[in-house]
Amino acid sequence: MAFDDVDQPKRPPWRPTKYDPEFCDRAVALGSEGKSKVEIAYELGVDRKTLDNWAAAYEDFFHAITRAKEAEQVWWERKGRDNLATQGFQSSMWSRSMGARFPDDWREKSEVDMNARVQVTEIKRTIVDPRNPDA
Repeated sequence: MAFDDVDQPKRPPWRPTKYDPEFCDRAVALGSEGKSKVEIAYELGVDRKTLDNWAAAYEDFFHAITRAKEAEQVWWERKGRDNLATQGFQSSMWSRSMGARFPDDWREKSEVDMNARVQVTEIKRTIVDPRNPDA
């Protein structure tokens, strides 16, 4: 993606963007607290779509939101690791949450090979008398 080629978001001239380059540091800090993109958007006073628009329009924000997502994952991984020996820690719930939050790294995959070859060695035909099925 070439950030120089991205047009600024279209908006009426009386509605300037709320974007501020200081949001970059704020986004990373919020990610470091384990906050999701939705939480970051809320804390910055915008919606998630606005974050995506800013990431498309401003290269510095793109890198910041990427770093924030990585920081969020680090926070959650540390929480899980720090609590493994804690009485009552629900590791299965934590693992499912990780899979939902970070599917590229935490998704459980199982593969089924449907290309297996079957060799038929015998075909047997049995005729059953319906009046005497046990015979």
